[in-house]
Amino acid sequence: MNIYVGNLSRDVTDEDLQHAFEAFGQVTSTTVIMNKFTGVSRGFGFVEMPVEAEARAAIDGLGGKELKGRPLTVDVARPRRT
Repeated sequence: MNIYVGNLSRDVTDEDLQHAFEAFGQVTSTTVIMNKFTGVSRGFGFVEMPVEAEARAAIDGLGGKELKGRPLTVDVARPRRT
Protein backbone atom coordinates (compact mmCIF):
# COMPACT_ATOMS: atom_id res chain seq x y z
CA MET A 1 0.00 0.00 0.00
CA ASN A 2 1.28 3.45 -0.89
CA ILE A 3 1.00 5.94 2.00
CA TYR A 4 1.09 9.75 1.78
CA VAL A 5 2.98 11.53 4.58
CA GLY A 6 2.52 15.29 4.81
CA ASN A 7 3.58 18.22 6.97
CA LEU A 8 7.19 17.01 7.03
CA SER A 9 9.94 19.14 8.48
CA ARG A 10 12.51 20.23 5.89
CA ASP A 11 15.19 18.12 7.59
CA VAL A 12 13.28 14.79 7.50
CA THR A 13 15.08 12.23 5.33
CA ASP A 14 14.03 9.00 3.63
CA GLU A 15 15.78 7.16 6.46
CA ASP A 16 13.75 9.04 9.11
CA LEU A 17 10.53 7.92 7.42
CA GLN A 18 11.86 4.37 7.14
CA HIS A 19 12.59 4.19 10.88
CA ALA A 20 9.22 5.68 11.86
CA PHE A 21 7.21 3.29 9.69
CA GLU A 22 9.30 0.17 10.39
CA ALA A 23 7.84 0.15 13.90
CA PHE A 24 4.58 -1.01 12.28
CA GLY A 25 5.94 -3.57 9.80
CA GLN A 26 7.90 -4.11 6.60
CA VAL A 27 8.68 -1.02 4.52
CA THR A 28 9.45 -1.48 0.82
CA SER A 29 10.45 2.12 0.04
CA THR A 30 10.38 5.68 1.36
CA THR A 31 10.66 8.89 -0.62
CA VAL A 32 10.74 12.48 0.59
CA ILE A 33 9.76 14.68 -2.37
CA MET A 34 12.37 17.35 -3.07
CA ASN A 35 12.19 20.57 -5.07
CA LYS A 36 14.14 19.77 -8.23
CA PHE A 37 15.66 23.25 -8.46
CA THR A 38 16.62 23.93 -4.83
CA GLY A 39 17.02 20.40 -3.48
CA VAL A 40 14.93 21.32 -0.43
CA SER A 41 12.13 19.08 0.83
CA ARG A 42 8.66 20.01 -0.40
CA GLY A 43 7.19 18.91 2.94
CA PHE A 44 5.67 15.59 1.93
CA GLY A 45 6.65 12.09 0.95
CA PHE A 46 5.48 8.55 0.31
CA VAL A 47 6.01 5.23 2.05
CA GLU A 48 5.31 1.86 0.43
CA MET A 49 4.30 -1.00 2.75
CA PRO A 50 3.46 -4.40 1.20
CA VAL A 51 1.13 -5.67 3.97
CA GLU A 52 -2.16 -3.75 4.11
CA ALA A 53 -2.83 -4.48 7.80
CA GLU A 54 0.60 -3.11 8.76
CA ALA A 55 0.11 -0.07 6.53
CA ARG A 56 -3.28 0.71 8.14
CA ALA A 57 -1.72 0.32 11.60
CA ALA A 58 1.01 2.79 10.60
CA ILE A 59 -1.56 5.28 9.28
CA ASP A 60 -3.54 5.08 12.52
CA GLY A 61 -0.44 5.07 14.72
CA LEU A 62 1.52 7.89 13.10
CA GLY A 63 -1.27 10.29 12.10
CA GLY A 64 -0.84 13.42 14.24
CA LYS A 65 2.38 12.17 15.87
CA GLU A 66 5.40 14.46 15.82
CA LEU A 67 8.47 13.77 13.71
CA LYS A 68 11.26 16.32 14.10
CA GLY A 69 8.89 18.84 15.69
CA ARG A 70 5.94 18.67 13.27
CA PRO A 71 2.72 16.63 13.52
CA LEU A 72 2.42 14.22 10.59
CA THR A 73 -0.49 13.98 8.18
CA VAL A 74 -0.70 10.31 7.17
CA ASP A 75 -3.22 8.78 4.76
CA VAL A 76 -3.59 6.34 1.90
CA ALA A 77 -2.00 7.90 -1.18
CA ARG A 78 -4.40 8.79 -3.97
CA PRO A 79 -3.54 7.93 -7.57
CA ARG A 80 -1.64 10.66 -9.37
CA ARG A 81 -3.68 12.86 -11.69
CA THR A 82 -2.33 13.26 -15.19
